Amino acid sequence: MLDLYIVTDNPHRRLGLGMTIAMWVVVLFLLTLFFQDWWGKQQNPNQQLPVSFDANGAPELVLQRNRYGHYVASGAINGQPVVFMVDTGASDVSVPGDVAERLGLKPGRALVYQTANGPVRAYRTRLDEVSLGAIRLAGVRASINPAMQQQEVLLGMSFLKHLEFTQRGDTLTLRQLHSR
Repeated sequence: MLDLYIVTDNPHRRLGLGMTIAMWVVVLFLLTLFFQDWWGKQQNPNQQLPVSFDANGAPELVLQRNRYGHYVASGAINGQPVVFMVDTGASDVSVPGDVAERLGLKPGRALVYQTANGPVRAYRTRLDEVSLGAIRLAGVRASINPAMQQQEVLLGMSFLKHLEFTQRGDTLTLRQLHSR
């Protein structure tokens, strides 16, 4: 009969166990990074917007629809990064309260918007610059909505009215009409 003895004081066994644990920690870390990147691209497939211009030299960009059917893209307000959601039903660019605070936006006159969820109290503001890829507009009318829970800024018609946009399949092409 063969007796097997497990020697717990064997330094090679402890080293091997430590290396195995370290390998699994590294594998789990790398998987976490991969799935965070994958999930981020599912939410916002337009994190990196290529700079392009049409035949007349007007800036344009093509947005891909996210997995939920929305056009979400990374951009900037007053030079600070934000994530936009294109919303042709919104009159103004609508900035969530905590995002407005982070951007240092000053709330102006109070007003009430009628939304699909009923009336919402918001505060008028003006954005020095809104940029989305190569498209840049100055002096854009906006509102600060303290009740918005999401972190995406709704890119409403106060910005979009200065663009030509065409939707085909899962893409939305935005082209700046005139420089302002």
